[in-house]
Formats: sequence, structure tokens, C-alpha cells
Amino acid sequence: MKGEGHADRSIGRFLTSSSSHRPSPQARICGSEPIRGRGPKAVRPDIPTCTASRMEYRMLTDRDPTLSNESEPDPEGLSHRRATFLILVLATIVLAVALMTATLSSGGFDLPDGILILCFALTLPWTVIGFWNAVVGFILMRRHRDPASVVCPLDADPPSAVTAKTAILSCIRNEDAERVVHHLDRMIQGLLQSGYGQAFEIFVLSDSHWSDCIEAEEAGMQRLRDRWSSQMSIRYRRRPDNPGYKAGNIQEFMSRSGDGFDFALVLDADSLMAPETILRMVGIMQRNPRLGILQSLVVGLPSTSAFARIFQFGMRLGMRSYSLGSTWWQGDSGPYWGHNALLRVTPFRAHCRLDPLPGRPPLGGWILSHDQVEAVLMRRAGYAVRVLPDERGSWEENPPTLIEFVRRDLRWCQGNLQYLRLLGTPGLHPIGRVQLVLAILMFIGSPAWVLFMTLAALQIGRVPESGSLFDPVLGWSLFTLVMTMVFAPKLATLGSLLLSREGRGDFGGAPRLLAGAFGEILFSTLLAPVMALAHTLFMGGLLFGKAIVWSPQRRDTHRLKATQALRRLWPQTLFGLAALVWLIATDAGGAVFLSPFIFGALLAVPIALLTAWPRFGAWLARIGLWRIPEEVDPPPLIRALGLPAVRRGRGRVAESEQVAAESIGGD
Repeated sequence: MKGEGHADRSIGRFLTSSSSHRPSPQARICGSEPIRGRGPKAVRPDIPTCTASRMEYRMLTDRDPTLSNESEPDPEGLSHRRATFLILVLATIVLAVALMTATLSSGGFDLPDGILILCFALTLPWTVIGFWNAVVGFILMRRHRDPASVVCPLDADPPSAVTAKTAILSCIRNEDAERVVHHLDRMIQGLLQSGYGQAFEIFVLSDSHWSDCIEAEEAGMQRLRDRWSSQMSIRYRRRPDNPGYKAGNIQEFMSRSGDGFDFALVLDADSLMAPETILRMVGIMQRNPRLGILQSLVVGLPSTSAFARIFQFGMRLGMRSYSLGSTWWQGDSGPYWGHNALLRVTPFRAHCRLDPLPGRPPLGGWILSHDQVEAVLMRRAGYAVRVLPDERGSWEENPPTLIEFVRRDLRWCQGNLQYLRLLGTPGLHPIGRVQLVLAILMFIGSPAWVLFMTLAALQIGRVPESGSLFDPVLGWSLFTLVMTMVFAPKLATLGSLLLSREGRGDFGGAPRLLAGAFGEILFSTLLAPVMALAHTLFMGGLLFGKAIVWSPQRRDTHRLKATQALRRLWPQTLFGLAALVWLIATDAGGAVFLSPFIFGALLAVPIALLTAWPRFGAWLARIGLWRIPEEVDPPPLIRALGLPAVRRGRGRVAESEQVAAESIGGD
């Protein structure tokens, strides 16, 4: 159950992206700084708006006063879609909980049974929403030739009619400057070749404090200027410290330089976007003045990392049906994932500034997962937030190892749990408030699932003396229902692809597509307990003030040492070993329900080592397993990058350069 949710967060971040991997107009908290903005709720700079003890999160304005107060049109029938979707989700949750209650009631009902049902219920929201998103997405894919235009019906001005000025913001902190420069160089070249490069300016916004990174950034920016400054403005700015992290970095740009721009395209260090995608997004934003944020659908770049290949193949399977289904009911209240997205500068500056949350870290202080808060605040101001559910032209790099993946997810975990302080924010759009709740449940579901499995193992182990734990017929029915819902997004997309010659060809043909799909489902099943235990342990640490360290992500394929993997994943190994010994000692026949969880935890270290082995990843790339469309038919921009996964003779990686440094990824 939880594994799919985790993947969902990454779509959006998958879903987002979900649990995974997993995934706001202007705010001000307890501050006395001057505030930019207009309207009756503007705050005088000399009067504090609140105190930390009251834990209020005050908004500068409820709604942008420049927008009409008339009711927003609803040509898509979003209110009816949302009501239908809500009924389906609630009915399914009630059905699943009722079935679990009946299953456990066969041998009597006691306190452990009640705890099991509560834990089960906490894991359901993301699973059920993912299921119905997949159902809706599958129907859209089969009924419409262009389902993306059905769920996101936005017209665009042609590039020749674009008069808006757009700042391209590359936000970096202690990253590989060569990668940043390489990606920017290709995007600048593409925009200039399109003939519309004069509408853009480049800003590299650095929060770096490592001296070698700073030197590399300055040298790289000079190379970019030397090549392109006669045709496009390229500016580099570094903050001596980084208040507000990335959100603060962007807001400082908005305050200092935003007046000269209509839109801002936000990029991460690993972001890459095709010029035609950028121009299309600018055209859409110019044509639709009530659109505040336009988020592209971000997919993974081709990789020779085994872990990244498997993960992003699974993302692509789940993403298509899931994103179409979620966009169908979210509509103009969609998510923002913090990068590869276009912002309307004026309302973003006026309504989306984030100051520190009251209280001490880890749940107080600067908001780590700023993006969804900014989306909710933008919607509150009366502007739409849309996802463009098109898989073409927008890329990022996924973590190359399980260790890096866990680190990234724990940062999201801490950031999402900070939303607990924001749930009472007045005036939020109902969908926005639901999104904040779901972002919290994305990770709250992990300890609930771990507790459920632990308690179930203890109960099963006592079966000889306490009688039957559950009704086997109802139990298998419930298990089938849950597994169907968990894998529905991937199965829906897989079914649609297999019914299409073009779809099969995008992934290297039906045999590779089927082999990759079932291999990825096995992999995600084993990965799910590893991530759930990591979330649970991390959230336990949060209760004692332990917080994640904001450190750069290592993006290159590299080999892990066994000691490194064991140092990070020994709790999962110990948990799996203890559960296995317990069930063997008690001769528990019902352990089949728990075996994926137990073996996933037990095999955490071998999985981490194998999927980080460069030779294994290069071999997978050569044989075409877990191939994505950009490898089968690389777009010109991807081909120009010269990635090993898309060029002939991709293979050998120098072992000496691929061992993870102990200093990289330290928490």
C-alpha cells in the first residue's frame, strides 16, 4: 500500500506525486518586517501581526484586489467532478474499513483489532485516491486522442505573439556547477535558435557556501557569458546566507528584480526543459491572465543508474493515468512542485512570501516543502494553479541510489509535517486545504503501516493459543482489493500502452514493457517497507528535535560500500530479521500476508548495493530493460546532452570515481 503512495509523491512529485515520492497566496507569520502588497489586510511594518505563542499564520490578503469579485466561471464542471470524486473516495474508504472490521471480527473483537483498523484507515486515503485517479485516467486515455487537453483546456498565444518578459531562475546550493552550466547552455541555445530568445533572461541564484562550489559556479557563469551574453542577459547572484532556503532565494529575486518581468520559470540544478515547452508555457500564461502558476509534468532523464532506471520507469507507468485523473478533479487548484514551473511574478511576490513558522525546528522555522504552500496561497488569492499533464519537454534527474532516495524523502517528510501548523489558515480554497492534509497523511501513513504490520505479526504469532485471527475468505478479498488499488495507476497505464502500437514502441516493445512493469512492481513492493521504516524512525526523531540537514543531493551514478549501506539501513535489516525469526518460531501460517514487508526490510542492504552498482546499471541500459521513451527515440535536446544511457557504447564506468564519498549524503 505504502509503496505506491511513496511513488506518488515523486510524480509530483509523482503524484507525488504521493508517497512516495512523494509531493498558496501570501503568508506572513509573527513578523514585523515591511510587507509588500495591497489591500485592507496589509500589515504596517511597525506592528507585529501575531506572536509565536499564538501560532497564527496570517495572510497579507485574502484575495488579490485586482481580480474581479465575481464568481469564477466553471466551464469544466469542476464542482460536479469534485463532488463525484469525493463520493467515490469516501465510499471506497468506508467499504475497505468495513471489510477489514468484518475480517477481524470472526474471532471476536478486542483492542488490538481496533488499533489495526485505525492504522489501516490511516493508510487508505492515498491508496484510494490513487485508485480512482487511475480509473479516471484510464477512461480519459481510451476515450480521447489528446486527454491532456481535456483536463487542462488552456489556449496558448503563439510564440510570435508573446510580448511578456520571462526570467529563467536556476536555483542552486553547493551543486555540481558543470551540470548546471551544461543544461543552461543547451536551453539558451534552443531558445535563441527558436528566434524568441530576446523574451528571456537567465538568473543563476546561488545559496552555495562551499568554496570549491562557488569557484566552479563563477567560472561556469563566465563561460556562459562569454558564449551567450551578446544575445541573452545572464546574471549570477550569490547570497552570503540562505534564509528561507529556496523559497527565500526566489522571493529575494522577486523583491529585487521582479519588476522587470511578467513571468519567472523556476529551475532546479538538475532541471532541463525543451525550448518548445518553455515557449508553450509562456504562451499559455500570457493568454490566461488568471493563471498564477503553471506546473509542467516533470519526468526523469535517461540514466545508467540501476536504481534510477527502475524508479523512473515505474514513475512513467503510474504517472500517465494518475496525473490525468488528478488533473480532472483538481483543475485550477493543482499542485506546484517547486521547479520546472512558470510563475506569474506580480501575484507570486504579493501573495506567496513565506516567513518562518512560529516555534522551534524541526516543525517550526523556515518551511522546507515550500512549493505546495505557495500553490495554496496563490489559489487563495484568486489565481489558478494548473498542471500541464504532458510528459514531453520537462526533465529532472532522479536519485541514483537508495541512500540518496531516502535522504530526499526525509527532507520532504519534515517539510510536509510542517503543514500541521498551516491547516487552520483562514480563507484557503477547500481543495488547497485537502492537499495540505493529504501531504501530511502521505508520511503519517508510514508509521501507521509499520504499526499495523507489527501488530499483525504479533497477533498471527499468537494464533495457536488465541484462535483464528481473521476470516480467511474476507481476508483474501480485502488483500485483493488493496493490492488492486495500490497498483492501479501502473496497471491502468500499462493496459493503455499495450493497446497502442505507439505506446508499446515508446518503451521498447511489448516484451520489454511487460518485463519492466512486472520487475518494477516487485521492486516497489520490496522498497515500500524500507521507506516506511525510514519515515517512521525519522518521525520518531522529530519528536526529540532531530531535523534533516539541508545538504546537496549526489546525482551521479556511484557505487556504495557495504559499510555505507549497512550504516544507513541497519534498522530495516534488524526489523526484518526479528519479524522473520518471530514468525518462524511461532509457526505462523498466516505470514504470507506479511512476507513482502518482512523480506523487503530484510533485503534493504542487498537491494541498495545491487541497484547502486554501476556495471549492473550499464548492463541494464545496454539490454534495454526499464527503458523510457527518451531512450527509444531521444528528443534533440536529450541527444545533445550526450548522456551515456542514450548513446551507443554506453557502458564502462571508472570504478575509482564511483564509490560514494563518506562526506556526501551525511545527515
